[in-house]
Amino acid sequence: MIGFIGAGNIGGAVITGLVKNGFDSDQIIVKGGKSNTAKDLQDQLGFKMVSKIKQMADTDVIFIAVGQTALDSVMTELSSIAEGKLVVAFTGGATIAQLKKKLIGAKVAIAIPNTPVKVGAGFTGISYSDVFEEADKKKVCSILGYTGQVVEVPSEQLGILGTVAGCSPAFLDLFIEALSDAGVKHGLNRQLAYDAAIGMAIGASKLAKQSDLSVPELKDEVTSPGGSTIRGVAALEEYGFRNAVIKAVDAAEGK
Repeated sequence: MIGFIGAGNIGGAVITGLVKNGFDSDQIIVKGGKSNTAKDLQDQLGFKMVSKIKQMADTDVIFIAVGQTALDSVMTELSSIAEGKLVVAFTGGATIAQLKKKLIGAKVAIAIPNTPVKVGAGFTGISYSDVFEEADKKKVCSILGYTGQVVEVPSEQLGILGTVAGCSPAFLDLFIEALSDAGVKHGLNRQLAYDAAIGMAIGASKLAKQSDLSVPELKDEVTSPGGSTIRGVAALEEYGFRNAVIKAVDAAEGK
């Protein structure tokens, strides 16, 4: 049995990804907030809901999916049942030390999923406390694996990994929208322009993932000498595309 405290944007996306990709909803208990988000999700997915964290005492793994402002109060309430449990916080501002101090006897970790977990195509970075054993890690990964790829990183790298994987869906959405606008400008209807841009993003990503070639080599395969693609690439460089992406990550990192 697993539990979720919070079912907002990220918590709800992970729960949806789990159930839609085969995880038994009867094995999920959710403690929602004051909004009806968790209740609406329950109507769709059929998991169990509780009104108090102490009602999650029978769970083995608990995922905390609340904002930084609510984290302290959640941990205070959770501390009474935390001993012996695996607790994974999706709260980016949390630290392993903070979780260990509040949740005595629990094995704690911090994970940063991105929104594609909702469709089983997510990327989740995770850092574990030093008491997490390999069997514990396998258990957590076996759960989150329903939502996509899970990668363990040192805690000091979790923030930037979360930015690169977590903020970038919005960057990609902006790029897809811009490609669609360009398609419409040159005569495509809007839906076809979106279909083409989204299909390209899915296919190019899958190729980059599965190919033996590096990303620059894949780019070179498309950019034939004197062709239209290299002219487009040159225009992207002229107008600062690469630098804009780096600056967007810098801004998201607060630098």
